[in-house]
Parts: sequence; C-alpha cells; structure tokens
Amino acid sequence: MIRAVCLDIDDTLVDFATSARSAVAAMIGRDDMWPAWERVTEEHVARAIAGEIDYDTMRRARTKAFLADCGALLDDDLIVRMEDRRLAFLNQTWRTFDDAVPCLEWLRSAGFLIGAITNSTGAHQRDKLARLGIAEYFDTVVIAGEIGCGKPDPVIFATAAKQLDVPPEQIVHVGDRLDLDAVGARDAGMHGIWLDRAAGAEPGERAVHVITSLEALPKLLVSEFRTPPTVVPSQQRCR
Repeated sequence: MIRAVCLDIDDTLVDFATSARSAVAAMIGRDDMWPAWERVTEEHVARAIAGEIDYDTMRRARTKAFLADCGALLDDDLIVRMEDRRLAFLNQTWRTFDDAVPCLEWLRSAGFLIGAITNSTGAHQRDKLARLGIAEYFDTVVIAGEIGCGKPDPVIFATAAKQLDVPPEQIVHVGDRLDLDAVGARDAGMHGIWLDRAAGAEPGERAVHVITSLEALPKLLVSEFRTPPTVVPSQQRCR
C-alpha cells in the first residue's frame, strides 16, 4: 500500500523552463542561448549543492560565466545588475502547470502524505512554493542544497522517507527527469514514476512507470497500487 507521494518541483509542478528561458532571453535580448545557460547552470548548481558557494554567489558567478561564454566580458557591478533583473523577471513569471493543484488536491483528499524532493539550492525554493500558494500541501520539502546532495543520490530520497516516517517501499516519487527522478527513486527503494510531458520517449527502464500529465497520476495510483490509503487525520500529518 502506498502511503506517501513525493514530487519534484521544477518542470513537474512548476513550469520552470518557460519562465527561466524567458528571463534569460530578457536579460540578453536573444532567445537562442538556453542550452548554454542550462550547461552553465548545471555546473554552478552542483557547486552550491555541495556547499562550495552560497546561492547568491552561485547565481552571480553563473551569469558571469554564461555571459563570458557569449563573448561579453562585463564588470562585476553590471553583472550583478543584470542578474538581479533576471531574477526579478523570473520571480514575476512563475506559474504552476494546470494539472498541478488538482493533483495535489486529490492526493490530500485521498489521505496521502505529500513530499517534495528538489535539486534546488536553498530557501528561494520554499519561497517559490509559498508565492505560488502550494506550500501548504507538503508534509515535507527536501532540498538538495540544504542536505548537501541531490537526486539521484539515494540519501535525498532516504531523507524524505525519514521525514515522512514512511518506508521507501510505501512511497511513490514523480518527476520530469527519468534519470534523476524515476530511476533515482527506484534505485533508492521507492516506486519511480517518470512525468514525460513531451510524450516523446520510451523509458528503457524496468520498474519505472510513465505518465504524460499529473492528471494520470490518480488513476495510476488506484489501478497499479489498488486503492488509496485511508484518510490520515490532520493531527497525524507531519506538517
């Protein structure tokens, strides 16, 4: 019996890519550099998760490195102003996917404990959930930058299970990355579900379920795992 459902945040519940890509385009006045931004972001976020640099240092160093790759060698003061404008734009354009809140509502009404597991770097991720009005749905939020490791490391999944006080085998984890989310959760003893919104690929992995929207998650939980759990009284939920 599944007792808890964990979800990734960015590009699973929140349309991160659309907002982030628009913010980068607004910063540099062109929209063809997103792959380069993703590459630089991966490198710098890994350093922040490892504790080598803090979040603010990371985002400014990332923007400086990205602009240097674009051929723009700018002074630090200008880099800071450009990055702050990008971040302000980003914070104004966050949106949840249309299927996110209905899914969270169903999970809560069905009595599942709900967790978030995210490869983000810190408190800004909690602020994002609060700004979008979905923080209240989560019984725990596990952030890579706060524990020093990220998905697919089994430690981050084990941390979520411990905080929820539920064995990993009674937890489903859903995310938009096959490798980090679905396979990572499976290898940590959970049930991995890949949210393939593009519906464009086969998972190539056994013991990993695939859905193309969060609308399909309730049906999968009921059909594959037979029935939702009994509703958990509010005083027993680990908020």
